[in-house]
Amino acid sequence: MAVAIDLTLYCENARLVAEFWKTALGYVDEVPAAGHATGEESFALPAGGAEDDGACLRDPEGAGPRLSIFRVPERKTAENRLHIDVRVPGDGTAADRWERIRAEAARLVRAGGTILEAFDDHILMADPEDNEFRVTASPA
Repeated sequence: MAVAIDLTLYCENARLVAEFWKTALGYVDEVPAAGHATGEESFALPAGGAEDDGACLRDPEGAGPRLSIFRVPERKTAENRLHIDVRVPGDGTAADRWERIRAEAARLVRAGGTILEAFDDHILMADPEDNEFRVTASPA
């Protein structure tokens, strides 16, 4: 049996980063777990923290991993050790796939992302707090 995973991002502005990733992934705010008043409680936000100290997101279809976003006092100082791949449909010709990759990257720039570099098969981007991710196509 496969196990489920959750991903966690640390940042300075949890609400800004959460809004970006909701737009990027089509995620929604986490529904509170039974016995918890908020979704953040079910993800164990630090005690005494403010509401803006974190956000918990989920795939509305239930297929993707949950995403926890927590505020930390320090800024990012090094390259990510793990990154997210945002995948567009991989069907059609290579030119069709590349056009979808470029269109998705443009949409994410409008949402607050930054293009860092384009490669032959993906575009390297950063979210509003410089967490790197790739826009690429799903395997055809």
